[in-house]
Amino acid sequence: MKEQDKPLLTIEGLHTCFHTLDGIVNAVDGVDMVVYRGETLGLVGESGCGKSVTALSVLRLLACPPAEIQGAIHFQGVDLLGLDREGIRRIRGNAISMIFQEPMTSLNPVLTIGEQIAESVRLHQNLSGKEAWRWAETMLEMVQIPGPKQRAKDYPHKLSGGMRQRAMIAMALSCNPQLIFADEPTTALDVTIQAQILNLMQDLKQEFHTSIVLITHDLGVIAEMASRVIVMYAGQVVEEAPVRELFKNPRHPYTQGLLGSVPVIGKKAKMGRRLQEIPGVVPGPLETPGGCRFHPRCPKVADLCRREAPLETVLGEHRRVRCWLAA
Repeated sequence: MKEQDKPLLTIEGLHTCFHTLDGIVNAVDGVDMVVYRGETLGLVGESGCGKSVTALSVLRLLACPPAEIQGAIHFQGVDLLGLDREGIRRIRGNAISMIFQEPMTSLNPVLTIGEQIAESVRLHQNLSGKEAWRWAETMLEMVQIPGPKQRAKDYPHKLSGGMRQRAMIAMALSCNPQLIFADEPTTALDVTIQAQILNLMQDLKQEFHTSIVLITHDLGVIAEMASRVIVMYAGQVVEEAPVRELFKNPRHPYTQGLLGSVPVIGKKAKMGRRLQEIPGVVPGPLETPGGCRFHPRCPKVADLCRREAPLETVLGEHRRVRCWLAA
């Protein structure tokens, strides 16, 4: 087996629920997923589909209680759910890192950028204070922040949104992780800065041979960055496919709706014709419908969809769909 064909992260039957005063919220419900070495896996879906909770479950960044995580999560053969608090801390931020959606709320406002990067390096790489600081400056230079020595001394509020996101990437890469979860890394940035950040992530991925799980609702970003895509809806995986196959032949009505709602440059729209839209919204956490979870919004719904939840149908290698129409 080639190195790139070896699973780096394997998730089987992941269930993450939250115990609330109103009842049990099943945020992630039976997710199976494999991440291979050196690949970029796209994780897409509307807000509230369980994408971010899946990543936070892997890193065990959810307070238990009220969260409860069940299933199997193996990273390089290590059972992450079986580790004690110190064991998961040795992996989190070291072998597995995360780039959060909004760096201003993720960076510590009372510590300089350099101190925050150096802290992770001191903890996981056993470097001295001066060595860790020099490495922090090196990482800021690597992510193309101008004047890295000066910026290392700055507090987060003194950096622009693009620079803060670059600093988050520098922090995530500081310990040379094997896997990075990037949660909507370009959402709060303008289009020009988005392109720069995506190109930077591609370059650093090639240099460090890091696997990336890219969490987003932007299918354009997926088309540019990912080699394989997993589509989530209401806490479940509804489709998985290589990125080209997904765009060419989406099998689940939800995936078809997502792709149909994206405007295509150069494609003439008929006079008076609106973009395709998916009616309704993702069901609330306490309002999960019976049968197929997408059936209240599905244009192809049948009686069977309302009565029974569809099982996954395997269509080929890395190709599966959860829909009665594809069975």
